[in-house]
Amino acid sequence: MPTRTARTGWTGTLEQGVGKVELTSSKLATYEVSFPKRAAEDAGGTTSPEELIAAAHSSCLAMNLSGVLAGQKLVADAIDVSAEVTLGPAKGGGFEISGIAITLRAKVPGVDAAKFAELAKTAEQTCPVTKALAGTTITLDAALG
Repeated sequence: MPTRTARTGWTGTLEQGVGKVELTSSKLATYEVSFPKRAAEDAGGTTSPEELIAAAHSSCLAMNLSGVLAGQKLVADAIDVSAEVTLGPAKGGGFEISGIAITLRAKVPGVDAAKFAELAKTAEQTCPVTKALAGTTITLDAALG
């Protein structure tokens, strides 16, 4: 299986420093990062580890749900997954990811709400990114829509 890479260069202190994170495997983009903007409500044109985790989690879960559905001979007309990753203070100082809220909506012909909820839970529990984030509180709100 492949390994994917990213690289971050940083200069300066935590509070005044700046950095750039580069998606080196895909060579798709380089994004600016800044701690003050990371901790602010408005990201001001920068990304953050939390946003990158949200992107990884939502895309992984969408793909994984598609695979779980295929195992039941089902195909979604649409899958929409959003992830909200929250940065908060950690007990004892510093910061931690205090929670991840997943909202999943899908249009899946041939499945009722109860069966979909079961399949969505299976997809969430078997998602590689969910597994990597073990120990973090993750909530799932899944519904047909």
